[in-house]
Amino acid sequence: MSDYATILVGEQGPIARLTLNRPDKRNPIGPATCGELVHALAAIKANPALRVVILTGAGVAFSVGGDLAAMQPRPGGAPPATLVELLSAMHELGKPIIAMVNGPALAGGLGLMVACDLVVASETAQFGTTEIAVGLWPMMITAEITRSVGRKRTLEMMLTGKKMDAAEALECGLVNRVVPAESLEQSTLALAAELADRSPAVISLGLHAFYRSQDMDYEPQLRYLQAELGRVLALEDAAEGIAAFLGKRKPVWKGR
Repeated sequence: MSDYATILVGEQGPIARLTLNRPDKRNPIGPATCGELVHALAAIKANPALRVVILTGAGVAFSVGGDLAAMQPRPGGAPPATLVELLSAMHELGKPIIAMVNGPALAGGLGLMVACDLVVASETAQFGTTEIAVGLWPMMITAEITRSVGRKRTLEMMLTGKKMDAAEALECGLVNRVVPAESLEQSTLALAAELADRSPAVISLGLHAFYRSQDMDYEPQLRYLQAELGRVLALEDAAEGIAAFLGKRKPVWKGR
């Protein structure tokens, strides 16, 4: 993959690793970082050998949020579209993205974390929508946070700007797992390896159906998911999985 200025990209078998790499600034997210992540995700999507993505931050933080220096008002008032493109690229990837949260995930960094499919956090991590303290509102990441946390809790976070610890984040649904700091890497890699061992074709269809159906009314959602089930059952991997289960053997996925 290409060399980047603000992120690191690595591979470990079927697992791709994206690292926000501005540790001196605690990994702020600006237009350059968004653009590089979009480019890297496109390369990962095009590579069938890569089945899972881990997203983390270099140094002591996951990300403390938007790059304020890059958010100065400019003619027209419209912010760069790269954050929209990044969040769309994450949801359209068709491969699981696991956030490995090694430290503070604040403001836009929290939004980036919640946009991942799963979150494994260190017990020392902190979380919060701190924009209100600098006269801003977490507009763009509202779409992500409200899909994981209830309205009242989300509004409390946004209005007060207070940080929460990992135990609170687990309780309110912001993260999936909380582990000791020293086992964060091992725990995240184990989860990634577990997902990489599943059918990539089924996971891709499943993720697409899961997110697309979230905002549907109940009856249309049922009809849509019924049709998507038919697509899954038509996959070679579905036939292989059933045959392997009945034959008491490990399935051999073909990705189709």
